[in-house]
Amino acid sequence: MLQKVIEKANILLEALPYIRKFRGKTFVIKYGGSAMIDENLRESFAQDVLLLKFVGINPVVVHGGGKHINQMLEKLGIAPEFVGGIRKTTKEVMHIVEMVLSGDINKDIVALINKHSGENIYAVGLSGRDGRLLKARKIDRDYFIKKLGIEPPSADIGMVGEIEQVNTELLLTLIARNYIPVIAPIGVGSKGEAYNINADIAAAAVAAALKAEKLIYLTDTEGVKDKEGNLIKKLKDDQIERLIKNGTIAGGMIPKVRSAEEALKSGVKKVHIVDGRLPHSILLEIFTDEGVGTEITLVGNSQNK
Repeated sequence: MLQKVIEKANILLEALPYIRKFRGKTFVIKYGGSAMIDENLRESFAQDVLLLKFVGINPVVVHGGGKHINQMLEKLGIAPEFVGGIRKTTKEVMHIVEMVLSGDINKDIVALINKHSGENIYAVGLSGRDGRLLKARKIDRDYFIKKLGIEPPSADIGMVGEIEQVNTELLLTLIARNYIPVIAPIGVGSKGEAYNINADIAAAAVAAALKAEKLIYLTDTEGVKDKEGNLIKKLKDDQIERLIKNGTIAGGMIPKVRSAEEALKSGVKKVHIVDGRLPHSILLEIFTDEGVGTEITLVGNSQNK
């Protein structure tokens, strides 16, 4: 019994330097995959986010919802389509995407966090259309070539946008008042039209705009893996292009690492890709020496955590 108590004390002592280092910093967390579906993982996610807030870190959550959207589309007899990890979004699909993300998932996440929250700390839900939080424009051929490094699709993929500007004033006001922003990745165009924004890319844009200390992606994989399936614990931005070209990084991981690269070059200190299927994976990655996922940094940045 005494040994277990000592082990718990050692865990807290291991976390202490990181708590001290990151107090007052902003972490942007992209929440998606199994962590949004499994009830135990949902609870551990909410607890992790609140613990960050309680120790003085400012979490901002940007959530996905691809599985939920696919389920709704299938109920309506619409087959989901993707190009380079980006969802093809007709006007009909855009209506469903917004309904699921902003009207259902967003409020569910807010309620989940608030269920565990203490006095004067609350989550607040936002769509990118609220307060023109995520100003966006329709993506073009150059987007696929320059941002994703893949051949553009021959056909129009619909109401898919890229973020031009983030309303940081709104987010900073909420953070200063002790709120935890929870953002649905819906962009707003110049005429008020809605755009579907890939959640990984939206999280990176928010992190870059806030000059966040960390951008954390919760995924359904351990992190970035090599050809043999082994976890790559540390990755430099100058390795990304080669790994995409040789097929090591493919599919939905491409938008993650591309957006991670852009976020780092825009001032985000580190990007972490961690397994959201692991309970309390955020805390394990941030507050332990070893970590549990892939840490991506710029060339020349050799700082721990």
